[in-house]
Amino acid sequence: MLISRAPVRISFFGGGTDYPEYFIQHGGAVLATAIDKYSYVTATPFPSHLFDYLIRVSYRKVELVKTVDELEHDVYQQCLKFCGLEKDIELHNVADLPAFTGLGSSSAFTVSLLQALHSFKGEFVKPLDLAYEAIYVERYLVKDHVGCQDQLMAAMGGFNLVEFRTEEDIIVTRIPLSSQRLAEFESHIFIVFTGIKRKASQVVAKQLKRVADNTDILKKMRKMVDQGWDILTTNQSLSAFGELLHQAWIAKRSLDTIISNPEIDNLYKLGRESGAWGGKLLGAGAGGFMLFFAPPESHENLKQTFTHHEVLSVKINAPGSQIIFS
Repeated sequence: MLISRAPVRISFFGGGTDYPEYFIQHGGAVLATAIDKYSYVTATPFPSHLFDYLIRVSYRKVELVKTVDELEHDVYQQCLKFCGLEKDIELHNVADLPAFTGLGSSSAFTVSLLQALHSFKGEFVKPLDLAYEAIYVERYLVKDHVGCQDQLMAAMGGFNLVEFRTEEDIIVTRIPLSSQRLAEFESHIFIVFTGIKRKASQVVAKQLKRVADNTDILKKMRKMVDQGWDILTTNQSLSAFGELLHQAWIAKRSLDTIISNPEIDNLYKLGRESGAWGGKLLGAGAGGFMLFFAPPESHENLKQTFTHHEVLSVKINAPGSQIIFS
């Protein structure tokens, strides 16, 4: 048996500019960090000659099939085909967090699965190449409406500025922060679950139709990536980072009416009133986790405000996809 894992992520700035529909013409970038919540895949040799099926996979359900094409789970199906595996393998997936919550869990699963399949075959794939493979699988084989940041963060890990030039030319730059600055930054993060799950590709599909109309807003959001980098690397007060997040949320919210709703707006308002400098809904919008950026002394007040909501504690700068047992 071998076990792979890949992290989910928090995206601070630039989300929406990581779609080829936008960045191929205008260039895109995100400022994001991998966090210590993972999608795990186990891969085990399966003696199919002893059974009446050739492949066993599990996730929320179990599938026992005689051919890869019989698999209902499209990511399992396409990744197995992509890696040339058609029988004699058993795969299981578990995760630290549920899907459809704005943290890039779908791509973390795809990356973790590809990592496991390559390792099962005795192959080593560089992290960046693993990310490119995951982008190809999700966008062109599964045909999902996804961007390109989640796969990069899952494969590479770390706290990064990621620049998107083309789908084959993506630059990942680590943010050069001391351990003290990283710890200070991390202490300001406060994450609340809205209680709303949604499929990101369905939210994004509508937004992608409005890329031309939203170009000026997306360009502004791209510039915020560089502003965030400057705040972090020049030791400016982190209150400036929080205020920039507030501006980013206002910009993101204006992209489409589907991104927010009265319930989400009220949660954000409560967070600001409880001491947060700024924040944003993580992921494509319409639900999932909400990030607040607040001084540590305000966190107890935030906990009281959101006493009926799940609060997620995380560590940032998590490592990328890896084999943790073999």
